[in-house]
Amino acid sequence: MQTRDFDLTEIINGEEVIGQSPFGKHQDISSNLNYIIHHYVKTNKLGKVYYSPLDIIFEEGVNRLQPDIIFIKKENMAIFQDWIRGVPDMVCEIVSSGSYEKDIEVKKAIYEKYRVPEYWIVIPELQTIDILIIEDNKYKLHSVAGIDGTVTSKVIEGLQVHIKDIFE
Repeated sequence: MQTRDFDLTEIINGEEVIGQSPFGKHQDISSNLNYIIHHYVKTNKLGKVYYSPLDIIFEEGVNRLQPDIIFIKKENMAIFQDWIRGVPDMVCEIVSSGSYEKDIEVKKAIYEKYRVPEYWIVIPELQTIDILIIEDNKYKLHSVAGIDGTVTSKVIEGLQVHIKDIFE
């Protein structure tokens, strides 16, 4: 049996959850979004952008997640070690029909619990992106757009993403 260099296993509220490999459409969207965010962050020297699979260990043995895209501000890079150990500044989940409840409810609650400053929810079927930010320890909607609109990040200052650039 051949071993892989990575796996898609997460620990969610103490339970090991094995995820499926993403579909091609998911990868296209992830690649487009990662390219835009990475280019902006690198050009402006704001920090680092990472993509799945890479573990964020919020609490050893309790919550170890693998969001699709992760951003860490340069002043917070100490959390990047072998994996990310601590709270990144932004996480992004690209939601598939099989991951809807996990991404929209379960993982959102975990990100909120650990106060991840910004959470992007990308829904390919609707061609929408919702950006949530922590305010008073709860997520509130900061920016939303679909089809031809534009979303703006609060955490990655000045970043604007045109929806059509992600889903085309």
